[in-house]
Amino acid sequence: MSAGPVAGRLAGKVAIVSGAGQAPGDTIGNGKAIALLFAQAGARVLCVDRDEARGQLTVDKINADGGQAALCVADISTAAGAASTASACAAAFGPPDILVNNVGIGDAGDGPPHKLTEEAFDRTLRINLKGAWLLTKAVMPGMLERRGGAIVNISSLAAIAGGFQMAYEVSKAGLNRMTLSVAMSGASRGVRCNAITPGLMDTPMAIGGIARKRGIPEDDLRAERAARVPMGFMGTGWDTAYAALFLASDEARFITGAILPVDGGGSARIG
Repeated sequence: MSAGPVAGRLAGKVAIVSGAGQAPGDTIGNGKAIALLFAQAGARVLCVDRDEARGQLTVDKINADGGQAALCVADISTAAGAASTASACAAAFGPPDILVNNVGIGDAGDGPPHKLTEEAFDRTLRINLKGAWLLTKAVMPGMLERRGGAIVNISSLAAIAGGFQMAYEVSKAGLNRMTLSVAMSGASRGVRCNAITPGLMDTPMAIGGIARKRGIPEDDLRAERAARVPMGFMGTGWDTAYAALFLASDEARFITGAILPVDGGGSARIG
């Protein structure tokens, strides 16, 4: 397996990555990129996804490249699904050292407050926020007992920006606050928790979903989004993955409660 400069950075670690599959598309999603990079860095990775076929593609890629991965098909927005994920990890590789809460949706019924549907609000909060809490709750007691662990939440620039997807924005703002709560709860027993806030990214879910909703070509959307980024280009799933790798690794052993922008300057311009 050709891992380059990341080799060994997660050697001996067991990681759970939720949302490790991805929507179809020409680019790579955050969850798949994180799972692939963690495996290249030496972690044994439990790839969690509700869609078996999509999750299996990630697992197959990791194993074909010489890494170690297993699939867990689960709905982490339910207590049973979160518990089954923790059990599956223990059975496949042992208890997790790392948890990446990456599952997130942008529901079709989302919108500004006066247009947002109740169904979209409930579903978005249940999956994006409650799911992250339930999965954290399922693995954190073991981390506390072992006096070590790293939790990385994949949030969004939408936590502080936007105005047209209220449910998504609120779910990510809540995830940022949850990150701080978990960080303080685990600090004295070696469990760290940090979040990443990606900005305008070139991922299948973002580009494909928005382009279809607006009825415009994907390349037109890419150009439009790139022009809104101070650095002049969008990030990719790999940018999110490298940030997650750092926060999950022992190199970040003194970092907890951080909200790390990976947004090409988007949050700086807002501020």
